[in-house]
Amino acid sequence: MTSSTRSEAVRAQLLQLSHEIGTESRRLAILGEGNTSARIGDDTFWVKASGSQLSNLDENGVVECRFAPLLDLIADESASDERVETELLNCRVDESGRKPSVEAMFHADLLSLPGVNFVGHAHPIAVNAILCSARAQQFAEHRLFPDEIVCCGEASALVSYWDPGLKLAQNIRGEVARFMAEYSALPRVILLRNHGVITLGATPQAVLAAMLMCVKAAGIFAGACALGELQFLSKDDIARISGRKDEHHRQKMLGLN
Repeated sequence: MTSSTRSEAVRAQLLQLSHEIGTESRRLAILGEGNTSARIGDDTFWVKASGSQLSNLDENGVVECRFAPLLDLIADESASDERVETELLNCRVDESGRKPSVEAMFHADLLSLPGVNFVGHAHPIAVNAILCSARAQQFAEHRLFPDEIVCCGEASALVSYWDPGLKLAQNIRGEVARFMAEYSALPRVILLRNHGVITLGATPQAVLAAMLMCVKAAGIFAGACALGELQFLSKDDIARISGRKDEHHRQKMLGLN
């Protein structure tokens, strides 16, 4: 497969994932909310352009960007708003292309992690209801049912609120590093307080499954709260599900690995 053919194939997968996340009935994102990205190779990736809509995203609504300028930007703790604006334009492979989403920075960082080829970000109503409450930490750290573990992992990373842009990308980087140190694995789900959800994985199916299961988990979490005390799975239960060979096989069959 030539580099051009691969790039086009990855873009087609990204557009399909975007449409799935942007499906209005799922209530994950409306209007220009949310964004998606996909690794093309070691040097570049596709990301949704600023102002595009996930529900009807087409080839003109995504832009190919270079990793290096954005990764360097995230590493600069003193970068100005002006430099951010400049690098968002400079990172484009085609200088006549549309401006990438301001959140292209965290997409670049997450896609540079081992095994991550696709990233999705949305603002699901059910999840944001929790992320805008005092129970966000509880939702991130615990699991209520087996399929939540299979699709979303043993726990979710939780990032404090930051304006979309450089500071958010820097704090996502820090929280992912902390999560990996604690769990010896990448998070499948990253929760952003008062903002939304990021899911990541090797395949578009993994990203979509984690997103949809996170929304289901949020609905169950809220319903259980309304009925009384939450009954979380124990750490032993979670470890058992995470380590079962039949669950690993099911993940493979579902395209989650």
